[in-house]
Amino acid sequence: MLNILPVPILKDNYVWLAHQAGRALVVDPGDAGPVRAKLSELGLDLASILITHHHADHIAGLAELIAAYRCPVFGPAGIAGIDHVVDDGAQLKVPELDVQFVVMSVPGHTQDHLAYYGEGVLFCGDTLFACGCGRLFEGSALQMQASLARLAALPDETLVCCTHEYTLANQRFALAAEPGNAVLQQRVGQDAARRAGGEPTLPSSIGWEKATNPFLRWSSPELITVAAQQGAMNSSPVEVFAALRRWKDVF
Repeated sequence: MLNILPVPILKDNYVWLAHQAGRALVVDPGDAGPVRAKLSELGLDLASILITHHHADHIAGLAELIAAYRCPVFGPAGIAGIDHVVDDGAQLKVPELDVQFVVMSVPGHTQDHLAYYGEGVLFCGDTLFACGCGRLFEGSALQMQASLARLAALPDETLVCCTHEYTLANQRFALAAEPGNAVLQQRVGQDAARRAGGEPTLPSSIGWEKATNPFLRWSSPELITVAAQQGAMNSSPVEVFAALRRWKDVF
């Protein structure tokens, strides 16, 4: 059984730590110190590092962890420290943990963005957030909507391990966009209680996101109407997504 937990770093980032039988992998170590502390606390040896994309808050701790643990690093091309370049469709095995992930190319937030899916878990970086999605820094709305649709096609029970605690802010936008969504209203109360208690709102699940995340709900009649009010030219998934994403950028 793969155990997963978010390690808080920086202002609102998480490094995901997955472990079993004393071995661990981490995803997107933007700061090495908290990761090393958690590994020591749990008595874990770091076996692998996975990187989703090149932004500094996801890779700034990489060099220190490599120096300390001498472990392999998997990720997209062009990032210093990655010694196993992977791309869409690759089967990534971590034998020390007896786990395997499928690598998924999910451009939109950045052009090099990858996600890792396996063992019922999705490490999705800044592509899919709880009730939100990443900004389009390098890619297009067409790319991001296709990437999100690909992630939404995963099994509903898949755990969504994204790398920012943006949930409550995202939910304020989601409620403005789709106020008639009763499931979303229920989720907002639950997540607010978690944060008030000092707990993370993550991981989420694909099923939970499909029911409450406006950036996966481009077929919702309420959201189609709202998107038209925000300048969508038609009711296609890409147009609805693009209009909502533009609105969120200034919300």
